[in-house]
Amino acid sequence: MSEKVENPLGTKPLGRLLFSLAVPAIVANVVNALYNIVDQIFIGRGIGKLGNAATSISFPLVTICLALGLMIGLGASSGFSLELGRQNEDKARKIAGTAFGTLIIVGVIIMLIVRIFLKPMLIFFGSTDNILPYAEEYAGITSFGIPFLLFSMGVNPLVRADRAPILSMLSILVGSIINTILDPIFIFVFHWGMAGAAWATVIGQAIGAIILLAYIPKFKSVKFKLKDFIPRPKWLWTITKLGFNSFVFQFSTLVVQIIMNNALRTYGEKSVYGADTPIAVAGIVTKINVIFIALIIGLINGAQPICGYNYGAKKFGRVRQTVKLFMITAMIISIVCWTAFELFPMKILTIFGSNEDALYFEYAVRFMRIYLFFNCVNGIQICSATFFPAIGKALKGTILSFSKQVVILIPLMVLLPYFIGLDGVMYAQPITDIITVVMSLLFLWHEFRKMPKEDEA
Repeated sequence: MSEKVENPLGTKPLGRLLFSLAVPAIVANVVNALYNIVDQIFIGRGIGKLGNAATSISFPLVTICLALGLMIGLGASSGFSLELGRQNEDKARKIAGTAFGTLIIVGVIIMLIVRIFLKPMLIFFGSTDNILPYAEEYAGITSFGIPFLLFSMGVNPLVRADRAPILSMLSILVGSIINTILDPIFIFVFHWGMAGAAWATVIGQAIGAIILLAYIPKFKSVKFKLKDFIPRPKWLWTITKLGFNSFVFQFSTLVVQIIMNNALRTYGEKSVYGADTPIAVAGIVTKINVIFIALIIGLINGAQPICGYNYGAKKFGRVRQTVKLFMITAMIISIVCWTAFELFPMKILTIFGSNEDALYFEYAVRFMRIYLFFNCVNGIQICSATFFPAIGKALKGTILSFSKQVVILIPLMVLLPYFIGLDGVMYAQPITDIITVVMSLLFLWHEFRKMPKEDEA
């Protein structure tokens, strides 16, 4: 019993603890985000605007994996940490085992569905006739990597919760390095084009997943039995409930991507830019923003086991201090990224190809500055929505994510272009950002008013 009381999540100084968990998580998330960004950079330089647009059209398939993988992984991680804090090792083991089994089954099912319905899915995602051949080639191959991607996304939070953040980071880092090495070889040396970028991605994802799979028998907090990996409805419900906020956020992001692509296609055709340029630009800018989001999610992923364990152990003082630490850090990250996005858009955009015409870059710079205008405070909302599930208050996190994407952003993205044309797509995002930041601060203020100020025995 004394060994469990001395779990470093409940005793180690918070600054060092958050640093030790968050830095590997941040690196892992940023590197994971680079999978698709690296593809887009080499595709933009080797194939051009239509290749970039094809990866944008295919990206909703990645978002589907993120939605399910993070729901299972973060939900299981929250439940795992909470039960360890409550000294319920048996429940923690069963929650994690159910997550592992579910990830494998769901990954195979999604891969089969995508391969059967690939072309109509890509058209539904907003593909034009010019983009479709490139998108079919790229997404057709990357669909083979879906089981590996889903497994990695779901297992990583659990490995971090088991106090192995370095291994979690290395699994993604190794896969990304392999992808980055193979991309130029397959595209420029072997001349495989879109297929080369796709195969580089799949190989990197597979190796990352294998590293995580090899760690499962080495878990420190619990020792698994074979029957633990058979998904059980009881534990699957616990996982889904705690991770549903992440699913809502990612699934609504999927809906936003589809609506954005279709709006850009519809209103772009009526503009001087045409349909292909806005789709390609929006894909690049949203993936640049993924780097910022990865930094913030990595930070909160590092904080999540600390908040969950200490809330379960009723050490409320440590929960409050942890929230203060990660909120201050999130603001610093947000301001630094916002400064880069607003001051150096052209330098960032030309990384993804510099051979396009002046009209392309005129739209790209304007889109980036407006679309990301309120990123300076956006870290607050992302942290808040993920914090609540970590302490077992999944409904509040779900409300924040649902409100941002479904209640505010999607209606704005549909209505604003109707009144102001193509520009409406880019203005919808900053308006949504500032509204939801205010909501997040109100939710946090209300939660801390109710939380006991003293630790309970």
